[in-house]
Amino acid sequence: VPEDQADKLLLASWDLPKAVLEKYHSLGVVQMFEWQAECLMLGQVLEGKNLVYSAPTSAGKTLVAELLILKRVLETRKKALVILPFVSVAKEKKCYLQ
Repeated sequence: VPEDQADKLLLASWDLPKAVLEKYHSLGVVQMFEWQAECLMLGQVLEGKNLVYSAPTSAGKTLVAELLILKRVLETRKKALVILPFVSVAKEKKCYLQ
């Protein structure tokens, strides 16, 4: 992330609703890793273009996906389909995203 865009590491700089930010903050998530912000700033990802990224387990891939989905749903007022690999993860995300 270029120095002049270091504020992009903060979740608060991504125009998310207050309730969403409060939820992330209550979980201790206030800012992203540089690679996560870079993913969100690539090309036209925020406008719905595709993004393929890879990172080790527990590296923070889900946060990137959640932010892309949340921003897209809120801006377009359309629904999103989230496919998760396990029922336990699906139940956790359902509660979390509600």
